[in-house]
Amino acid sequence: MAAANSDRDDLTAPIAFEVRSLSDRLTDIVRDIILSGEISPALPIRQDALAARLKVSKIPLREALARLEQDGLVVSHPNRGYFVTPLSADEAEEVYELRLRIEPDAASQACLAATPAEQNAAREALDRLGRDAAVQKPTVGALNRAFHLALVAPGSRPITARMVMRLHVIADRYVRKHLEPLGRHIRAETEHEEILAAWLERRSDKVAKLIRQHIAHTLEDLRRELRAEQNAPAAAAQARQKPRKGKS
Repeated sequence: MAAANSDRDDLTAPIAFEVRSLSDRLTDIVRDIILSGEISPALPIRQDALAARLKVSKIPLREALARLEQDGLVVSHPNRGYFVTPLSADEAEEVYELRLRIEPDAASQACLAATPAEQNAAREALDRLGRDAAVQKPTVGALNRAFHLALVAPGSRPITARMVMRLHVIADRYVRKHLEPLGRHIRAETEHEEILAAWLERRSDKVAKLIRQHIAHTLEDLRRELRAEQNAPAAAAQARQKPRKGKS
């Protein structure tokens, strides 16, 4: 009888598993395509071609695009379809200011609660990021996100972790933009290593300080780059209108 009860208990015990809809999986795939820079913001997303490429109908693809619009990665225009949201200095300012408010304190608290397994996960995340950043692989944005999320995940604060993750999804394209200049990844790598060392040593005040500086440095660089790009058309037009010497 005891054996029978044991078998019954095993059969009725809850099983942890993840059920993901087609729309969920498509959302992740299309997000990665957008973050890679493969689709130009100047052109509408060709839903027929994208659906054919992914071997799905347009209905779940539209659902995925609608969810990505909520994330701020695409925008829909009546009678024109979906477009990738262009990079903007204003969006970068907002995203990185929110990161400054949330991420330093979240990581400083998480380092105190991190288990050895979570510490190893953070080390491995930084190792993968360093390898791909050195050769400028398109995975850099996702790996940078994985490293920063590893720093805030410990401590059973899932709402904070989800907020940080969502900010990093929006920031992904800005991370890639920030790392475009040759050698920029070296400074980022140095800062990441300093952050990780303090995090592993559970020096919470130093972790918060270093992450705050790291995010602020990135924002300063992005301000210069994006403002320069926004001003470039006006500067070029002004240069064309300037009279040449020797000409009346």
